[in-house]
Amino acid sequence: METTTQSQTYIAKTIAGLEEVLAKELTTLGAQDVKTIKRAVSFSGDKKLLYETNLWCRTALRILKPLYSFPASTNDQLYKSIYDYPWENIFSVDNTFSIDSIVNDSSFSHSHFVSQKVKDAVADKFRSINGTRPSVDIENPDIKINIHIYKDQCDVSLDSSGESLHKRGYRVAVGLAPLSEVLAAGLILLSEWDGKRNFIDPMCGSGTILIEAALIAQNIPPGIFKKSFSFMNWKDYDEGLWKRIKTDATGKQKIFDGLISGSDIEARAIRNTRGNIISANMQKVISLQVASFDEFKTPEGGGVMIMNPPYGERLEQNDIVAFYKSIGDTLKKNCKGYDAWIISSDLNAMKFIGLKPTRKIAIFNGPLECRFMKFSIYVGSKKDQYN
Repeated sequence: METTTQSQTYIAKTIAGLEEVLAKELTTLGAQDVKTIKRAVSFSGDKKLLYETNLWCRTALRILKPLYSFPASTNDQLYKSIYDYPWENIFSVDNTFSIDSIVNDSSFSHSHFVSQKVKDAVADKFRSINGTRPSVDIENPDIKINIHIYKDQCDVSLDSSGESLHKRGYRVAVGLAPLSEVLAAGLILLSEWDGKRNFIDPMCGSGTILIEAALIAQNIPPGIFKKSFSFMNWKDYDEGLWKRIKTDATGKQKIFDGLISGSDIEARAIRNTRGNIISANMQKVISLQVASFDEFKTPEGGGVMIMNPPYGERLEQNDIVAFYKSIGDTLKKNCKGYDAWIISSDLNAMKFIGLKPTRKIAIFNGPLECRFMKFSIYVGSKKDQYN
């Protein structure tokens, strides 16, 4: 495996619609050869950058390190090419491991079969060297091997992240249909909030958008709460380098003196949010109130508002039209000077907001294709704002 300064290619996985945002994050961190691909971004860098991307990337789900590729159209080809690789240089027989396989348009029709075959080859290789083999742990493995087969071309990678990076580690309570931390951070970055103006989520649920905003405003890395990453179990793990990166991150934190506030009509949601905010140590930065959107007092001075209103199965069809109309009425009445961003998978309901969006961005929330729309609520007329 590479030394600290040797450059190699990596792949950062993300949510469909956040590829460009992630590419910008990686470029800011110093990544080279940055290229967007479907639900991912490829880039090159050294071991230090690999560690930094796991710590700092707000919109990455996981960072893969490609090892090698080979043609695989038969069981024997797959087994032999995996068996021949020097896995003993990557990890120890004392480590647990798991295989994550994705198969598309291939001679292999089942990803589970591929995972089983790869697992056998890796285990047999260790047994041939040591007389014993590492154990498989599907839930919490030390080493995660990623297999991707497309048109009988097999790409083998190591997952450097382990548990998905969207699982930050601060969430102790969740409500109904919680928003992924990666998606929440992506929405904030797409809104181009400067981290200084007022920031509001008037339908905050379990508080994920608010907490991600607080992390951004204070320049705190999202990976700071995670206890472990898979790269820590690789044989070339540099503990001193990792400690220096984390120390450096602490020195980059900023003091935020703006206002981040949230509300929800459900008292239980606010209790959940408060628990998560305390877990993230953000109670001095975020203020909360139990209130419906039309009762919520928006801070003066304008700013950015992001909301994830109920849609689809979360709201009865009969109530959707009235609910979205009320959102538009409240925006026009109470939110002058704000850029209001709304994410929803119900494009028909969004029409009843009664305002013309100034931006529309396609993005996925899990399996749901959504639109993230910006409504600029001007003080006075739009013409006055322009002048």
